[in-house]
Amino acid sequence: MNAHTRAAWQEKFDRLRPDGRMFIEGRRCGAKTGERFVRTRPMDGIDGYEAARGMAADVDGAVASARRAFENKRWRGLEPLARKEIMLKWANLVRANAEELALLETYDVGKPIGDTFNVDIPSCARTLQFYGETIDKLYDEVAPTGPNDRAIVKKEPLGVVGVITPWNYPLIIDAWKLGAALAAGNSVVLKPAEQSSLGALRLAELAMEAGLPAGVVNVVTGYGHEAGKPLALHDDVAMIAFTGSTVIGRTIMGYAAQSNGKRVALELGGKSPVIVFADGDLDAAASAIAWGCFYNSGETCHASTRVIVERSVQDALVEKIGAIATGLKQGDPLDPATQIGALVEEEHMGKVLGLIGKGHEEGASLRLGGNRVLTELGGYYVEPTIFADASNAMSIAREEIFGPVLTVIPFDSDQEALAMANDTIYGLAAGVFTSDMTRAHHFSEDIQAGTVWINAYDLSNLATPFGGFKQSGFGRDRSVHAIDKYMDYKTVWQRFL
Repeated sequence: MNAHTRAAWQEKFDRLRPDGRMFIEGRRCGAKTGERFVRTRPMDGIDGYEAARGMAADVDGAVASARRAFENKRWRGLEPLARKEIMLKWANLVRANAEELALLETYDVGKPIGDTFNVDIPSCARTLQFYGETIDKLYDEVAPTGPNDRAIVKKEPLGVVGVITPWNYPLIIDAWKLGAALAAGNSVVLKPAEQSSLGALRLAELAMEAGLPAGVVNVVTGYGHEAGKPLALHDDVAMIAFTGSTVIGRTIMGYAAQSNGKRVALELGGKSPVIVFADGDLDAAASAIAWGCFYNSGETCHASTRVIVERSVQDALVEKIGAIATGLKQGDPLDPATQIGALVEEEHMGKVLGLIGKGHEEGASLRLGGNRVLTELGGYYVEPTIFADASNAMSIAREEIFGPVLTVIPFDSDQEALAMANDTIYGLAAGVFTSDMTRAHHFSEDIQAGTVWINAYDLSNLATPFGGFKQSGFGRDRSVHAIDKYMDYKTVWQRFL
């Protein structure tokens, strides 16, 4: 029997016994208060495992553990080659445990098992491998001086880094931040979203199995206001690396200012425009937009949710996108054929449906979807939804819906298209479809976004940095550039007597 059939995945899923206890100083532990919270499964609405409900005292313990590990140089004091080998072993352990990790992520957030197993877990492993490979290739510098002096410019780790990650791509984003922070030599306290604790906890266990010293990676589970806030306020934390909403990102900046002025790196929301000109390849644009918007149930920060299209081809483009969306299989996340799974929780589904309702009220033309579906499964499913003839002033064009909802806005001139693309508080990503490469060049220069794709969307690899402009945040994940924010420069000046 194929090990990855629907029945086989279900059998493995039924055997799962998720452990929601925290991971501090190299071992599992409950919250100091003994409190726990129940995680409801998005796929069927059934109450699942109990996770430790971390509070300030638990954060204190995790930070103290990380601080001890940093001060006694358990990790940063190892030879670079030794640290590299541990990171590579960790990446291989992720690959060896791919089925379990994929099931844990599907259990937590309701995304299709085909995506967690074939995309998220391999990406997590590749990221850990990438940053492991960089460790013995980070060089200090010798600055130019006079003949009697030598000035060495060294990069040194910051200390204890607090990492707060979201629920939409848990293990991918955990790896982005853990990999770079550890490559720099820091110790880490990770606070995963309360919706997605399981993958982070198992990832930390695998790090220990690979040889990472106790205390170098700690995981505190719990709610943002009870565990994330004290982490961001903690005076022994040198930096907070956060991915999530713009509102919470601004709040974390305030916590940093209220406490020790710690550094903050933020990857926040988006309302990414895709501009489609009449001379562009409409089939390629439709495919890129449909997958860019509806993949992962639209729960993607740089999703292609705002299409700005030349008026003469709006209807043709919408028809092509609708045909692709209609063909996507939405269903049980444990079915390998499923392409669109559940939204993460009932409250979030209510927000998505509420914004769909606003689209109706504000006068956009509903061309596809707009409903909750698969209610017989008991989970939180919303079908792919397309609004056309919208304006850039509508709520569905301005707010980050974080669901499978596409807003299509017509334009009549290049100047109007560019103005609408930049008329947003966000600046995470954008796309341009045109056969005019001069126009494409100018738009790629003038669009205010961290990534601009030309005649494509959502292409990337670990060599390219990812992050935003404006209220989409600052600092970058991925690439060797991501390591810089986890390090500081020290000048050692020596005079020869």
